[in-house]
Amino acid sequence: MGRLVHFEIHVSDMERAKKFYGEVFGWSFQDWSEYAGMPYFGAVTGNENEPGIDGALMQRHSSAAPETNQPLNGFACTMGVENYDVTEAKIIENGGTVALPKFALPGMAWQGYYIDTEGNTFAIHQPDANAK
Repeated sequence: MGRLVHFEIHVSDMERAKKFYGEVFGWSFQDWSEYAGMPYFGAVTGNENEPGIDGALMQRHSSAAPETNQPLNGFACTMGVENYDVTEAKIIENGGTVALPKFALPGMAWQGYYIDTEGNTFAIHQPDANAK
């Protein structure tokens, strides 16, 4: 069994990262630092009756965030959204930047990639059978 069941996003500034993901995606957080032995906040990403997984924000173990314009070294999480343009505006308003602008996955969805306040790459995905 190799099903993805949890994710971790490495962050330099925990409060800034919690604000970003809370404001943009509506995530809530639970302090699991005592169990992890470091700053570690469980991320509740949605209703447990809907598809998806929960994860965590964890303190980055080095002082340096990923460098800009470097290839991805890890996994990019993709968040399903109801309204691409509204979500993109929230990302920008909360300190995120565009890495790869909105593009069509013809007949399936709209997608784009962004960089969060901690230098991590992630994607948003809005299903749309009319995307072209």
